[in-house]
Amino acid sequence: MSKKRKWDDDYVRYWFTCTTEVDGTQRPQCVLCNSVFSNADLRPSKLSDHFNRQHGGIGGHDLNSLKHVPAPSDQSETLKAFGVASQEDTLLQASYQFAYLCAKEKNPHTIAEKLVKPCALEIAQIVLGPDAQKKLQQVSLSDDVIHSRIDEMSQDILQQVLEDIKASPLKVGIQLAETTDMDDCSQLMAFVRYIKEREIVEEFLFCEPLQLTVKGKAVFNLFRDFFLKHKIALDVCGSVCTDGASSILGENSEFVSCMKKEVPHIVITHCLLNPHELVTKTLPTKLRDALFTVVRVINFIKGRAPNHRLFQAFFEEIGIEYSVLLFHTEMRWLSRGQILTHIFEMYEEINQFLHHQSSNLVDRFENKEFKIHLAYLADLFKHLNELSASMQRTGMNTVSAREKLSAFVRKFPFWLKRIEKRNFTNFPFLEEIAVSDNEAICIAAEITVHLQQLSNFFHGYFSVGDLDEASKWILDPFLFNLDFVDDGYLMKNDLAELRASGQILMEFETMKLEDFWCAQFTVFPSLAKTALKILTPFATTYLCELGFSSLLHFKTKSRSYLNMSDDIRVAISKKVPRFSDIIEQKLKLQKSL
Repeated sequence: MSKKRKWDDDYVRYWFTCTTEVDGTQRPQCVLCNSVFSNADLRPSKLSDHFNRQHGGIGGHDLNSLKHVPAPSDQSETLKAFGVASQEDTLLQASYQFAYLCAKEKNPHTIAEKLVKPCALEIAQIVLGPDAQKKLQQVSLSDDVIHSRIDEMSQDILQQVLEDIKASPLKVGIQLAETTDMDDCSQLMAFVRYIKEREIVEEFLFCEPLQLTVKGKAVFNLFRDFFLKHKIALDVCGSVCTDGASSILGENSEFVSCMKKEVPHIVITHCLLNPHELVTKTLPTKLRDALFTVVRVINFIKGRAPNHRLFQAFFEEIGIEYSVLLFHTEMRWLSRGQILTHIFEMYEEINQFLHHQSSNLVDRFENKEFKIHLAYLADLFKHLNELSASMQRTGMNTVSAREKLSAFVRKFPFWLKRIEKRNFTNFPFLEEIAVSDNEAICIAAEITVHLQQLSNFFHGYFSVGDLDEASKWILDPFLFNLDFVDDGYLMKNDLAELRASGQILMEFETMKLEDFWCAQFTVFPSLAKTALKILTPFATTYLCELGFSSLLHFKTKSRSYLNMSDDIRVAISKKVPRFSDIIEQKLKLQKSL
């Protein structure tokens, strides 16, 4: 181990000062160019050589004369005035930019110190030379630094969102959902929708762990405390869309009752994205038994490692495309439709495999009645998947979502008429199966009963098409019949005036509905507020589902943090941190210390 050199106050004659590392190592720093040298250079010959070569001056200055030299921070301000970033600024900016990309790509914080920086130093040494490598070496990318940078950027993004919420001309919409991560810790995630300038903005709000219980009251307390912590009144919320267990976030849960007690005007909606659960609850006994048989077959194959390996080898041997089955799951509803399709398309091969393994499921699986029921279920859930996929997008409002649901339910009468005539065109898998007259009569009767019951449940559960006639001007104010509006309606004059404007008509034809009404805030504020109160609430918890997918990248066996809110916020937020403000604040803090 080499001997460490010590600083001597006499070295100030060469215009150097001393910086001390965390481990106590002293390094000389030139006060004229801010260059920092190694401890080995802490000797008069090296310091004098730098001073004479780089600055062409004469030594012999004492400590008092250095007081008149501009401090590095003053030099930084001078450089900024000329549009040039100081070396300290660029090093900090590089560190923050890498931390930002690290969070965006959902990478572990240690990747910078263990992989990226060593690779960058090697590349700099080979391509740009030792001087560039020395500069790059000064960029701080340790695990703790990256974690700190992400926390600071997260707080800046959160501050931007909170400022937007406070400035929103209307009450905001909230999307709220709960899930359990790999550590069996319940995570509550929230997104917010608000109006900013001429558009509706959707942003991540928080992801916080439920520490003790997963009850409606605990969810409400966490939700309320977030707003109290940031000094925002809870009544800024105009609507909340929830999804999850009925005891936690359902219409009759303690969370909903507490919210309505605290904010009487609030509108509570349930996610319209998962009608699959409703369909399952309305299945007749035989169809439900068929669905449970599918689940048992999948568990037989996937739940036992030897069976799964043999299953994959069997499919490779016969050259079939599908070799992996999805697990049946209650929460991720899209997988249910996919596994039914896969099971039907691989029916013969799976039947062979069950025979080969001498499974007790064979008799039930190869029954003709089961295959007919499986075909119907595969067709029905495929229709439901297409419906749900059409609502999986940002900006989906309750009006558009309910229109899609209404259009889906309105197909039922046409399906029923065809089924009465033994026409299964709308159920292609069922149509593939050659069924006898008796079998066709039986399955047609079961489908008829199920679709009728399902239609009633859809109307009651999702309130399909609940936008009354007098409010449909929101969808198209130009084609709407004003006779539906009562003459005493104060905004009828505004509607008549709006319809007379050719310029506004052009805006309506070229803009999204929400953006169009946002643009009318200055001209027709009453119409805009009324329309946006209906268009602002969330219709689904689709953004939370995306957030939970991101959570899987952060919460792993090697990264079992309790709270990943800051990482998730930086990763999925649309807002970009204000790097210049963060760096400026950082430099001021360092100066004060």
